[in-house]
Amino acid sequence: MQFEQANRLIDQLWTSSITEELVEYVKIPAKSPHFDANWQANGYIDEATEHIARWCRDQPIDGLEVEVVRIEGRTPVIVMEVPGSVDDTVLLYGHLDKQPEMTGWAEHLGPWKPVIENNRLYGRGGADDGYAAYASLAAIRALQEQKIAHARFVLLIEACEESGSYDLPAYIEHLSDRIGSPSLVVCLDSGAGNYAQLWITTSLRGMAAGTLSVDILEEGVHSGAASGIVPSSFRIARQLISRLEDETTGQILAEDLQASIPAQRREQLAQVARELGGGVHEAFPWVPGASPMGSEPLERLLNRNWRAALSVTGAGGLPAIDSAGSVLRPGTQLKLSLRLPPTIDGKAASARVKQILEADPPYGAKVHFEPDQSATGWNAPEVADWLDRACQDASNAVFGKPAMYMGEGGTIPFMAMLGESFPEAQFLITGVLGPKSNAHGPNEFLHLAYVRKLNVVVAGVLAAHARPVP
Repeated sequence: MQFEQANRLIDQLWTSSITEELVEYVKIPAKSPHFDANWQANGYIDEATEHIARWCRDQPIDGLEVEVVRIEGRTPVIVMEVPGSVDDTVLLYGHLDKQPEMTGWAEHLGPWKPVIENNRLYGRGGADDGYAAYASLAAIRALQEQKIAHARFVLLIEACEESGSYDLPAYIEHLSDRIGSPSLVVCLDSGAGNYAQLWITTSLRGMAAGTLSVDILEEGVHSGAASGIVPSSFRIARQLISRLEDETTGQILAEDLQASIPAQRREQLAQVARELGGGVHEAFPWVPGASPMGSEPLERLLNRNWRAALSVTGAGGLPAIDSAGSVLRPGTQLKLSLRLPPTIDGKAASARVKQILEADPPYGAKVHFEPDQSATGWNAPEVADWLDRACQDASNAVFGKPAMYMGEGGTIPFMAMLGESFPEAQFLITGVLGPKSNAHGPNEFLHLAYVRKLNVVVAGVLAAHARPVP
């Protein structure tokens, strides 16, 4: 591939079309079904689907077919096919559903209010993962402009990823003949350690999430009359969480929720630690004086990539502070999100968490854990020499720096599904969620300069796929 020529085309596409399309996409509150139970009636997922599909249909790509596929009662998927000149298949993946609003956005920003500032597009979903469909077709256009031989491409853009991709297995089965047996899977929904080179994801953590409910009374009572006799439901919940997690270190205590770390992954993360140094933790928006877990960068990367970790992401039964009176509340609900090592089974982990939390409840309280999301993580197969060479060549050509291999702390359920379905396939999992991009949180942004370069790198890898060097 002529990288300079590819860069000109891709840069022109982002300048004339893609950025504007993403600005309009950000405005659509296409929250994933888990966060919008009335998604069908509200119509935002359908609006986002048609918004992206319309642009895709307009692209001058030889043989391109674009279809919105719908199974009754499930979120839609966009399926695209481009015929190839070599007898092989590449599957490219992305998603268009979004996380909910979250609080804490800067005054001039908002989840559905796109703002371009300092070459960053702020707003929910542009980086996670609205850009994927546009970048995938831009890469294919770059190949065809240079008349480079390429495999058949199948593009799959789903609308349920942020809810654990629970609709996806039905579509994988429904579309199995059209997908075929890809030898390469490209996923543009992952992270980046910096904005200076290609980052290849080698592993993804799984997840066991759900709601812990603790009830001790049938109704709230005066705290002065009851405290000291009636235990606080919050304190009971805190006791139960301590069965899972050491509150001082954050270590998950159950050994069967942990996994051994492969030597190759440890060495890859050691290289990342040397490359990023303090950037491993400086990427986050700390308050003044705060410090990270872990004694040094490698330990922090191992914590994020290969060790279980618990977060409390929501609460119920707690009034707002300005409405909190002297009442001992009858119950407390806490939303728990347990990230799992890549090789731990998500469903089994959810069952284990339920067992730990519900056994022998303190004070005979009514305790219930309701799992609502479970996902098994993913550990990449060994990278083929041709793919490593293609990634290194493209990263050096575009960025002037080598590609790096790093695990991610998040979950992409689709990867585990594909890993089981296509055990012989190679995987290029990458993305734009770099330092302070803050996916799922306030002030989420897409780094516009980085995404254009990454787009060129992906085109280079697709070109190399059709002509691998032995």
